[in-house]
Amino acid sequence: MSEKTLRFALFGKRSGGSEAEAVVRTIAVLRSKGAEVMVDKTFADILIGEMGVPACHLTVFDGNCFDADFVISLGGDGTFLQAASRVGTKGTPIVGVNLGRLGFLADVLADEVETAFDALQKGDYKVERHVALYIDSDIEGIPYALNDIAILKRDTASMISIRTCVNGEYLTTYQADGLIVSTPTGSTAYSLSNGGPIIAPLTGVLCLTPVAPHSLNIRPIVLKDDVEIRLSVESRSHNFLVAIDGRSEKLSEQTEIVIRKAPYTVNMVKFPRQTYFSTLREKMMWGADGRELRVES
Repeated sequence: MSEKTLRFALFGKRSGGSEAEAVVRTIAVLRSKGAEVMVDKTFADILIGEMGVPACHLTVFDGNCFDADFVISLGGDGTFLQAASRVGTKGTPIVGVNLGRLGFLADVLADEVETAFDALQKGDYKVERHVALYIDSDIEGIPYALNDIAILKRDTASMISIRTCVNGEYLTTYQADGLIVSTPTGSTAYSLSNGGPIIAPLTGVLCLTPVAPHSLNIRPIVLKDDVEIRLSVESRSHNFLVAIDGRSEKLSEQTEIVIRKAPYTVNMVKFPRQTYFSTLREKMMWGADGRELRVES
């Protein structure tokens, strides 16, 4: 019985040097394995115009018009987040190939692509279903986030007041530089850098983490992920920023924001060697003892 021909949709960004070589090598590996390779138009223009990939080797798609067995994100965690937003409700499992630095979400190394392909062909992998967030407000871009949605003051403006209700009940008014609503996936990103907790994946919770709060009594709070969070903002500048997985837009202070769990999950491909806790230890040095790093003079 012949093996199924796998179809891949590729997302990436401009890169150079060894990163560009890794992109070209990845496409070559997929083609050598008989896979069907489809490439996002913006990325395809870069591949053809700057990396010398022959146009005849690529099937190009525009927007979200693709039908694939897997999506491959070629880059760092930022590229992975962009790919996740484009996949959206399709639910296509995403493989993150790390060409960046940290690679917490994109955790397949460039020289492991062939091994990863063989594992996909054999079914030797699992798919983790990660919660995403939906923002119900007057914004222009994609209203979904895998990591977090942050309400932030603008530039040099004074701190803002963020009145927060959970399922219709008043929680508190944050006097702060901002407020981060994060998923477990995003708990190791912006929220962590502001003192939020590390939350293991698939735990069914969200976290509200203030940014530079004007009170020692305000701390992060963890909520079930089926709640509705309603926010209203007051600002001396009469506007503020909303950042959706880092994509920011300016809103006026009259704008009400409602955040809830998205109606779909982001499906991440994980291979047997990959575990969450080993990633924490290896890539974020979680639990590392600085005394062990000292070198005798």
